[in-house]
Amino acid sequence: MIKISCTFLMTTISLIWLAVRGVVWIKTKRINAKRELQLLTVYVCIVVVARITCFPFERVNGAVQPLVFDPQRLLPLRVNLVPFVNMLNYPTLGETLRNVVGNTVMFMPLGIVWPSVFKGLNSHKKVVLSGFLSSLFIEIFQLPFYERSSDVDDLILNTLGFVIGYLIYLAIRRVKHKSTDSVN
Repeated sequence: MIKISCTFLMTTISLIWLAVRGVVWIKTKRINAKRELQLLTVYVCIVVVARITCFPFERVNGAVQPLVFDPQRLLPLRVNLVPFVNMLNYPTLGETLRNVVGNTVMFMPLGIVWPSVFKGLNSHKKVVLSGFLSSLFIEIFQLPFYERSSDVDDLILNTLGFVIGYLIYLAIRRVKHKSTDSVN
């Protein structure tokens, strides 16, 4: 059995991030502070989503519970591939709303930040695909951990949140353009 603590995962993500940024700095031989601040927002989004999706908020004896990989409990995989079955199958309306709203809202910042930082996300199709693939990565990552489950509903809600964030980004961009046009 392997246990992965929240601290270990966050440290690993941070070290990988710093290594990648270091390679870029060495390769380009310069540091663009404005670009690094933009990329820092991407890093924050990644860390927050990793924390929320990998580690339940419920604490045991005041501690965040680790991800547990146990090869003996790997199968059967906990996967729901039927849309909308689990989404509305919570014991209370409050839990249903927390799941639906939480999975949607969690990805909205990504839909705002990523298109503003990565200029290659310049079409609706690319943005939707980016949101979908980001969520799919998380669902696949969760597969080997028996206390986590992968659900197509999460994929749908996360992608929807990413798209809503993107629409907010487009609205902000439109307002900015109108204000700069009126000044000129």
